[in-house]
Amino acid sequence: MSRLFGSVRSRATLGATLVVAVALVAAGTALLLSLRANLTGEAGTRAERSAQAVASELAARTPLDKLSGLDAEDTPVQIVDEDGVLLAASEDLERISGTGTSEVTPAPAPSDEDDRDDPDDDRDDRDDDSLDPGEIAPGASYTNGTATIDGDTEDYRFAAVEVETPDRGRLTVHAGAPLAAEHSAVGTALTAMLIGFPLLLGVVAAVTWLVTGRALRPVEGIRREMAAITASEDLRRRVPEPATHDEVARLARTTNATLAALEASVERQRAFVADASHELRSPIASLRTQLEVAAAHPELLDLDGAVEDTVRLQNLAADLLLLARLDTGERPAGTRVDLAALAREAAAGREGVTVEAEPVEVSGSRGQLSRVLANLLDNAERHARERITVTVRREGGAAVVGVADDGEGVAEADRERIFERFVRLDAARSRDDGGAGLGLAIARDVAVRHGGTLTAGAAPAGGALFELRLPLAGADRGTPRA
Repeated sequence: MSRLFGSVRSRATLGATLVVAVALVAAGTALLLSLRANLTGEAGTRAERSAQAVASELAARTPLDKLSGLDAEDTPVQIVDEDGVLLAASEDLERISGTGTSEVTPAPAPSDEDDRDDPDDDRDDRDDDSLDPGEIAPGASYTNGTATIDGDTEDYRFAAVEVETPDRGRLTVHAGAPLAAEHSAVGTALTAMLIGFPLLLGVVAAVTWLVTGRALRPVEGIRREMAAITASEDLRRRVPEPATHDEVARLARTTNATLAALEASVERQRAFVADASHELRSPIASLRTQLEVAAAHPELLDLDGAVEDTVRLQNLAADLLLLARLDTGERPAGTRVDLAALAREAAAGREGVTVEAEPVEVSGSRGQLSRVLANLLDNAERHARERITVTVRREGGAAVVGVADDGEGVAEADRERIFERFVRLDAARSRDDGGAGLGLAIARDVAVRHGGTLTAGAAPAGGALFELRLPLAGADRGTPRA
């Protein structure tokens, strides 16, 4: 069962069919009840008319044996007095129920002497609301029952009408109308529903199955393409986008955007691995050469060069490890850091560096922010002629750290490219004179992870100006940029 309804298409078809089924059952039940009530009401109206006709004859002093209403073949009639004694009934009536008395044989007529003694006493016992002689009570009361006429037993709707006769006192006329038409109509309607509802549900299920299948066809195409992409590991492929503007089309566009971002990430990682391998190969090859020469000719060992290559290799490995941690989305610690004190520590021991700072606190990793300032100062030292200026100030809700030099500056076209990994713009940034091209990339990644920015511009002295902007401690960092 779980496999049968394991697809969205099956569940949608089942759900739609169940909803329509419930609606049809509710509507059908309401229709049958309404039809039955209407037909029963019509039968009651017919019965009341028959009872009113007999009551009119009684009010006109018509003798019981002369009443025309007692001759009707399909309308059972009973006439009872105030004591419930049956005075008259339809000629062919054999059995009756639902009228208050099951008698079908009239009681013997009272003697004239009894008639003379009782009428005045009966009138004295009547309520103030009693009817006048010859008056028929308005309205009627209704009951359901059965009657057998000439051997045929049927269900009837009975109406009871009271009449005040001049000679017999208060009488009640019970007249019935057959409910056969009501039963037949309700049965016919029920049969039609029992036949039509399953057919209608079948049509609903078939239409829902076809419509959902057509609607979900693009989803199946997306699934197949994603499976093919996973199997081939070719992130250049994209899922088909339907030419609609519905949720499936938005799903396809979002999936393609995700694939594009994943492709760019994988390509970036591949380039990073290739560049890292290339950068690591040079110091390792240089160190190996020096060690091989030293093994053959100890007197030719360049110990300083070997140490320098080892340190460079160590720094490069540390940079690569930090970049890997940043790429994993590692969040910085929430420690309060005084950028003014951090700037003075980073500038200590460096020649030609001037620090102009006011106390400003930010929240983040002291070690990573110290690394940013060190990388910016290292970059400035490689390009400055004589002077480097470090400023720390508060600007609105942000802390701004500026590192300016008096060198040649950075061309406007290269002010974004220098933050890419393993990028060197000129000979001054070669492997021998500079680093591996990771310092500024690390500095920007750290700034972004702290909810800030790092940009390059022109310094007042004509050199380069790098500005680090970070939210003040306690301010909302927002979402770090990728």
